Amino acid sequence: MVAISREHASKSDSFQSSERVAVLLMGYGEVESYEDFANYNEQALNLLTAKFAPVPTWIYPPLAKLLAVFDLHEWSHQHDNFISPHNAIFEQQRAGIEQQLQAKWGDRVQVFKAFNFCAPFLPEQVIAEIKSQGFSKLLIYPLLVVDSIFTSGIAVEQVNDALSKTADSGSDHWLQSTRYIPSFYDRADYIDLLATLVEEKIRNDLAVAHLPSQTGIVLMNHGCPHKAKGFTSGIDESQKLYDAVRERLIYKYPLISIGWLNHDTPLIEWTQPNVTLAAKNLIDLGATALVFMPIGFATENHETLLDVDHIIHHLHHKRPDVTYVQMPCVNNHPEFLQMAAGWANSLIADLLEAEGVAVNQHAAQLESAHHHDSGHHHGNGHHHGNGHHHGNGHHHSHHHGNGHH
Repeated sequence: MVAISREHASKSDSFQSSERVAVLLMGYGEVESYEDFANYNEQALNLLTAKFAPVPTWIYPPLAKLLAVFDLHEWSHQHDNFISPHNAIFEQQRAGIEQQLQAKWGDRVQVFKAFNFCAPFLPEQVIAEIKSQGFSKLLIYPLLVVDSIFTSGIAVEQVNDALSKTADSGSDHWLQSTRYIPSFYDRADYIDLLATLVEEKIRNDLAVAHLPSQTGIVLMNHGCPHKAKGFTSGIDESQKLYDAVRERLIYKYPLISIGWLNHDTPLIEWTQPNVTLAAKNLIDLGATALVFMPIGFATENHETLLDVDHIIHHLHHKRPDVTYVQMPCVNNHPEFLQMAAGWANSLIADLLEAEGVAVNQHAAQLESAHHHDSGHHHGNGHHHGNGHHHGNGHHHSHHHGNGHH
């Protein structure tokens, strides 16, 4: 690795590729035109539903088109040609996190965004761009949802697919070091921010007309199926996040419930109580006002906007005497962007210091034989040959951080 003397290197100098880190922020992305609905749905069905629903894959294309008809009805007719702000907010998050990171690291760090379901920012497209810019070090950073395999897991799945497609045949893989940021469900600064936002909202909007014991709070998480073909579905992380935020608020506001934003697929057992039931329960306990705060989503999307809007509309119809307050996600809140950048710093430092490991996937067998003459490779050299790149921490942090163990 060639070190550039800091005295001679100005910010505008291009750094050696080994001294630069690409940070890849990952979210769902949301369609902004009707033509894209069927394609979006098919990708979502393939990547998400396949992990828990007993549905044969041949049904995905026609099912995706059918769902697109429902989407059109909901977004166009019921919501006046709704265009989701998700993509724009995610871009503000990317720019804000990059600004924070570059204040510390300069041009050595660049932040890219990838959307699981939306071109032209599909992981495959963005990874190709990162490669073309000469990066050899990557930090994978799922940002949208605080859970595990259904969001962070598909992020890694898509990145792995893209890395296979961008490998140059016969030569070392261009990617030499990787790190991964797992779910931030247990980050104290995130928990504090959520609790503070709820307290401020109640103080400013509700405290004059509602007693604290009659002010209900529904803390909303990303719904999870209970059985998911062996995948960890994020229930544990989401529940722990809820417990931590509840602990901060309950001494002032005793009426608090978790509310899961489920996709109520038939034949699937989803997390309970859903948001509607959570709200009804709190009203039964005497709530005269309800605050709906998304804690499991960092970025606004159609679930936090349209689904919650529908739920509140339905509740208001039944109980017009109750006051309903719908709160936004943390989105591009300056404090959130600061902490989200902060969570990346130690891993960026790791990557900048790490000697890259050349991984030649095609030569895995030869490499194994060369490194392990002692005979313990048992003809299964593939594992040993690739084993020494565990130093990149990718596997370890993914498992530990997501509570798979």
